[in-house]
Amino acid sequence: MPNASPLLRGISDVDSPDRVHHPPPPGRRRRPGLLPRVAPRPCQRTRAAADARLPVRLASVPPPHRRPRRPIPADRPDYPGFGHTHAPAGFTYSFDRLADVTEGFVQRLGLDRFVMYIFDFGAPVGFRLAERHPEWIAGLVVQNGNAYTEGLSDGARAFIALRPETPGAEQTIRDLLTPTGVRAQYETGVADPLLIAPDGWALDQYFLGLPGREEAQLALAFDYHSNVERYDLWHAWLREHTPPTLITWGSNDPFFPAPGAHAYLRDIPNAELHLFDTGHFALETHLPQIAPLIADFLDRTWNQQDSAVQQPGQSASGPDRTG
Repeated sequence: MPNASPLLRGISDVDSPDRVHHPPPPGRRRRPGLLPRVAPRPCQRTRAAADARLPVRLASVPPPHRRPRRPIPADRPDYPGFGHTHAPAGFTYSFDRLADVTEGFVQRLGLDRFVMYIFDFGAPVGFRLAERHPEWIAGLVVQNGNAYTEGLSDGARAFIALRPETPGAEQTIRDLLTPTGVRAQYETGVADPLLIAPDGWALDQYFLGLPGREEAQLALAFDYHSNVERYDLWHAWLREHTPPTLITWGSNDPFFPAPGAHAYLRDIPNAELHLFDTGHFALETHLPQIAPLIADFLDRTWNQQDSAVQQPGQSASGPDRTG
């Protein structure tokens, strides 16, 4: 299957610093993972063994620049307004635009088939990509990436209902972006908060403090209702395309509680569901349990994909011309 396994370019070692790809001089071939300078330039992190089957990981807060304690190899772009990615002045922060930039990122990498890992904001971005390019999606790994009204807590519903003209709405959102608010997002629902390393929310706070970052988060918060309005379309997409799906979910998520995980089974009944006694950032506390599930799922998904493309009378080395 040509290009079916998205092997990563620009591989870095697990223990080395994250590396940012920069545009090459004029006349030289552009390295994968770059968009033209007139567009936002996503920062990309890549790492893996040479024969790995790797997902495209779409996340949010913690910004996609954050790597789990033991990294899960993946193509992980930072969205505009997150991490190390640069956005031009006047960029419109909306989920449609995040999807536009991520679509360009994937196309620039030359990926045409991959398993998509979606978490938090990565779910609405990822499902927009799936709508536009269903042929790209070989499978889904869903980690607290909501797409159902059942998966919205009362607090999340109140948050989504905020509009710029609502008195006090802007301050409500900004309160979530303070050091206390960011730390609470990590610790709420976690049985033992001491399991959460403090460098996570500290690093998030650094990036939120960069010029224009709070304004980007405000714009995306006020646009979140556009995702809920597309839920029915995403459910129909799941029923039509029935991608192999692994769901790992922190069941005490204050934003997206466990019913949101169970709701996926209505549209993809063969999905594999695993709930964990933790909060929104399940990988912070349960990576040793979740990572093997993902690795096994990726191996099985790619084996099925490879088998499916071998036509009758055809071997892995090509058509059978004997007889």
